[in-house]
Amino acid sequence: MEIGTKLKALRLKSALTQEELADRCELTKGYISQLENDLTSPSISTLGDIITALGSSFGEFFSEEEELPLNYKVEDCFEKVTEDSTVRWLVPSNEKLLMEPMKMTLLPGAETERDVPHDGEEFGYVLSGEITVASGNRKAKVKAGESFYYDSGKPHHIKNESQTASEFIWVIVGE
Repeated sequence: MEIGTKLKALRLKSALTQEELADRCELTKGYISQLENDLTSPSISTLGDIITALGSSFGEFFSEEEELPLNYKVEDCFEKVTEDSTVRWLVPSNEKLLMEPMKMTLLPGAETERDVPHDGEEFGYVLSGEITVASGNRKAKVKAGESFYYDSGKPHHIKNESQTASEFIWVIVGE
């Protein structure tokens, strides 16, 4: 890892000049420049001061994990269309994510696959139309503007028993 390169990127992300960072850390602009160009190495104490001044921590700074984006564009998302439904995954599939948000459209009479019990929870918000949510032995009609929430530990599915298409946001958390 090139510490200087990472420090410079973090400084620029914080919209600070070398001089502003140097002032915050009681260092010189020249020393910050040398660090960023990997011409010198800071003590652990000095590196800690710089990282703190940049609003980070040692853990974040030395983490090799790539940060996930804050937003996703339409072209980033995947859509699956069948004869009776459309599912749009609102966040690209990623094994690091705990939740799977989707926008789903069910045509009249259509239903989701009958899901077997698994660890997790599910939440949804109906944008238009009406759906029937089944979890275990319970069923509920959920209309536009209403939401649903259930534990995924029982057999469950969603069905559109109405005469018009229904559209809802569905978020699955867990496995």
